[in-house]
Amino acid sequence: MPKCELHLHHEGAAPPDFIRQLASEKSVNLSGIFDRDGGYAYADFPDFLRVYEAATQVLKTPEDYHRLTLAVLEQSAEHGVIYCESFLSPDFCGGGDVSAWREYLAAIEDAAGIAERAHGITLRGIVTAVRHFGPETAKRSALCAAETAGEFITGFGMGGDETMGHQGDFAYAFDMAREAHLKLTTHAGEFGGPESIREAIRDLRVVRIGHGVRAIEDMALVEEIAARGIVLEVCPGSNVALGLYPDIAAHPIKRLQEAGVNVTVSTDDPPFFHTDMTGEFVQLNKSFGWGIPEFCALGHSAIAAAFCSEPLRARLKKQMETN
Repeated sequence: MPKCELHLHHEGAAPPDFIRQLASEKSVNLSGIFDRDGGYAYADFPDFLRVYEAATQVLKTPEDYHRLTLAVLEQSAEHGVIYCESFLSPDFCGGGDVSAWREYLAAIEDAAGIAERAHGITLRGIVTAVRHFGPETAKRSALCAAETAGEFITGFGMGGDETMGHQGDFAYAFDMAREAHLKLTTHAGEFGGPESIREAIRDLRVVRIGHGVRAIEDMALVEEIAARGIVLEVCPGSNVALGLYPDIAAHPIKRLQEAGVNVTVSTDDPPFFHTDMTGEFVQLNKSFGWGIPEFCALGHSAIAAAFCSEPLRARLKKQMETN
């Protein structure tokens, strides 16, 4: 069935074979980041960040990102994804320089157009600051976002290590993005706990939260999220892989939804977590008995929350209903 994904890290979606091929072409030794089966190998969340950033070492040119975009979107389309929002970091695409960022972005957009014509999948970009790189670096990312805001770059957000600093430390960068009429999201409530979600709502005034699942530990916060209509970009497979919950059955997505919270389902960094959108749906079916009505509802929630134009939203809604 057609699917919409709102929480996908561009580099984190790179197939391991793709990264190995680029490393071979560039004579870069990345043997320490793969396991014996050829997948990404990491011990915990900080180690995951280390491996993630190590893998990006081979992504050095706009052409590399053109190839990456084609690989990622083909992979997503195979699982029925018709619309995808991907987190794009100027820190990895030109080192935060606006001119260099434009070159990388042009390559990504060109590849997205090719993939849309070939596979029927539409991509939009969310410029993303990396939290553990600090507030000043985030301002450079926000400037890149503001300078290229438009039909393709529609949002601004923040990922990285939630334990570094506070959400409010990055308020200036988010204000820059807001003034450029970009929609806002940030990672919170994954490793930072419920208070990080409160900070995101209060200090950054976001309309979506990446993950946000630990809101379930504070039902007053759950009620506030539901009342405000804030959407959670939930990534169940990621949360299990990184040890937040022992399995999907223990995941709070169903409880959050039953409490009136708008939830969506995404893969986060699919090859790192051995998942894909089909796998996410299968696991939710097995754990909670969700079927076509529930998955259609998730799809419509994602379309309503998408950072896209109204004509595109209407087209996506029609595609979902037709199929």
